[in-house]
Amino acid sequence: MARSLSQLVSAWPAGGVLLLASLFTAGAVAQGANRVMVIDLDTIVHPLTGEIVADGLREAESSGDQAVVLRLNTPGGMLQTTNEIVQGILASPVPVITYVSPSGGHAASAGFIILVSADLAAMAPGTNTGAAHPVLALGGELKGTMKEKVENDTAASLRAVTDKRGRNSELAQQAVLESASFTEEDALESNLIEIVAKDIDDLLAQIDGRTIVRFDGSEQTLALAGADTYLFVPNLRQRTLLPFVDPSLALLILALGAAGVYIEFTNPGLVFPGVAGGILLILGLMALSLLPINVAGVALAVLALGLFVLEAFTPTNGILATGGIIAMVLGLVILVDTDVPELQVGWFSAVGITLPFAAISVFLLQLAIRSFRLKSATGSEAMVGEVGEVRDALDPEGKVFVHGELWNARAASSIAAGQSVRVIAVDGMLLEVEADQS
Repeated sequence: MARSLSQLVSAWPAGGVLLLASLFTAGAVAQGANRVMVIDLDTIVHPLTGEIVADGLREAESSGDQAVVLRLNTPGGMLQTTNEIVQGILASPVPVITYVSPSGGHAASAGFIILVSADLAAMAPGTNTGAAHPVLALGGELKGTMKEKVENDTAASLRAVTDKRGRNSELAQQAVLESASFTEEDALESNLIEIVAKDIDDLLAQIDGRTIVRFDGSEQTLALAGADTYLFVPNLRQRTLLPFVDPSLALLILALGAAGVYIEFTNPGLVFPGVAGGILLILGLMALSLLPINVAGVALAVLALGLFVLEAFTPTNGILATGGIIAMVLGLVILVDTDVPELQVGWFSAVGITLPFAAISVFLLQLAIRSFRLKSATGSEAMVGEVGEVRDALDPEGKVFVHGELWNARAASSIAAGQSVRVIAVDGMLLEVEADQS
């Protein structure tokens, strides 16, 4: 067979090239046509998860996949990132199927908005969705006119999508305005989703042969029988950062990084604490930059650091340190201000981070201050003010015995041997002295 193909290519070069190209093209099309990508969104909706979903949709398009299953199990997250994910789903040339799974999981808040934006929406038995109250990217509780504005805007955007998808837009709006929640059966009966499936295979089996209307109005029939499913794997940077997008962990890393940098600053040459501390500081700050930060929390944390420094310089029997601990605990608790529990810093975590950090900070600062003062009290500078005896007459230079040592000295006027002198300055290895009048 190989020889026949070779002869064919030799005999008809152009035809052989076209034949090979058609074979490879057919193979690539067949591979894409029989593949379904699965993207897991099983954590908080934040910029990093939004980036992962966007990368997955782009890869599915470039691979020619038949469909993408976005598997949801999330308590919600940031409204801005949610909108970006929805825009990516609506613009995707590859049909997107959202699927709340596994049983016992949920797609709350932002997860609900993502769920009902897809070409097809599905849920596993024993799951729930809804309670799509918007969360601002900058954190803070919505109140008054701003609350109504954001809620109405979110509800209007959701209505526009669900109307286009042919879903129950009135009920979808209730999830935003009234925080309504739905089981999988409620959602199916209310036309919020189309399918209840026990697993991915069951989902694809129910979808096979179904004709869907894309967001642009075009129709597409899904042929997913026997399709191969594969899990989208985020890149190395995303896998590295994803575990750190947890406020308690991010704050702990930030505290360890600050301690490492401080140790290097006060003890130059150790190298390791500075390098490790710098890496941890960057990781912690990057993680915190992805979270909704409350300015008041930052201000309290900065105040706490100032009180720790003052306690080290002017010991007050712990009064300033106690105030700093209270300020830091309160600051950490309100630092990430959101109604998503997984994005909040609990009291236990705040106290657990603050107490060791406060103790280490004050202790290291006191050591540094004592070290600085000790250096000022030793060496040649410490000779100033010392009283000694002239051994060789100063006219104007001679020898004096000071602090158990014989020094070269100089005086403004002649001083006889045996007289007492006081050191008034040090010029290298030469002492400036004057007659002691005491």
